[in-house]
Amino acid sequence: MAKIFIVEDDLVIVSLMKQAINKSQDHEIIHFSSAEECIANLHQRPDIVSIDYNLPGMNGLDMMEKIKAYDSGILCIIVSGQEDLEVVVSSYKRGAQDYIIKNDNLFANIENSIRNLNMNVALRREVELLKDQIIDRNKYSNIIGNSNGILRSLRLIQKVEKSNMMVLVTGESGTGKELVAKALHYNSPRSRKPLVIVNMGAIPEELVESELFGHEKGAFTDARDRRIGKFEEANEGTIFLDEIGEMNLSHQAKVLRVLQEREVQRIGSNKTIKLDFRLIAATNRNLAEEVKAGRFRQDLFYRLQGFLIHLPPLRERGDDIILLAKNFLTDYCKQNKMEQVNISKEAVKYMLEYEWPGNVRELKAVIERAALLAENNTITIADLTLMPA
Repeated sequence: MAKIFIVEDDLVIVSLMKQAINKSQDHEIIHFSSAEECIANLHQRPDIVSIDYNLPGMNGLDMMEKIKAYDSGILCIIVSGQEDLEVVVSSYKRGAQDYIIKNDNLFANIENSIRNLNMNVALRREVELLKDQIIDRNKYSNIIGNSNGILRSLRLIQKVEKSNMMVLVTGESGTGKELVAKALHYNSPRSRKPLVIVNMGAIPEELVESELFGHEKGAFTDARDRRIGKFEEANEGTIFLDEIGEMNLSHQAKVLRVLQEREVQRIGSNKTIKLDFRLIAATNRNLAEEVKAGRFRQDLFYRLQGFLIHLPPLRERGDDIILLAKNFLTDYCKQNKMEQVNISKEAVKYMLEYEWPGNVRELKAVIERAALLAENNTITIADLTLMPA
């Protein structure tokens, strides 16, 4: 089904055109009486526009040029009472897909034209769908894996990276949430501005406000100098609040206000500082459950739900385990100027069967230890026995 705009000031012709177009298939048809009205609604993304050549206030060909300038993929049909060959040729040269004469065959011809062009619409949608599924792995070289869960996450990153939408990254500890934040920032229009990373779980509660919002000299005991907060530091860039579920309710309320107002006040100051930043947050907790338990503000939870990216645990990633292990092994050997170490088939099987409660972070630590223990440059099951039960 195509979305079709009909631009025609004769309501009788419009009614008959609608009947003809929807004879064989129900399309979404929207009628406009003027070129200006149609152009103002191009944000609705029509697939096909049928344009009367003799519109009041604007020539049909001039209108078509405006449509093509907005989106060259919109298919245009010129409907005209003129049979002048020069007009017909000019219409095709300027981008019309079809030119239909207003005669006794008008409605049959418009039906056939729409049917034929609808095949192009279906093909265009298929191409767009395939484009969405193609991932430029060069942009995400720090995120290793070919499992369905990782590919799904990469597609979501690709969809949202150019926007300013807030993103919430969820997943168990050690799954690589910070890597997602970096991929989002460094492939965004803000990539030349700061990426400020804040681990909320690592900041003592009494220092959270000073760390996030900053303070003035003398604002409290030991405030010997002015301090710029992390939100202010991230102005025009991106702030990544890792483990946001660790904040208490009081701090959550203050962060919510910053997100809503896009401004901060340093502790000890009455001055409001306007900011422009993108927020990416991450958590290993189920925030919906935290809201039910009264440990997380519902309004902040909804605010963070702008765009969700979930990272699967390592135990669900199959052969990605070995891909990651080999990558860590190669890097470790290069950094320590060691001969390349391999992994035995038995060790590979053992690793694929292990649950990896610490996820990618645990895998990296285990592989680096095993590389040191390996004899004859080959990691065996014995070298992996240091893994916790």
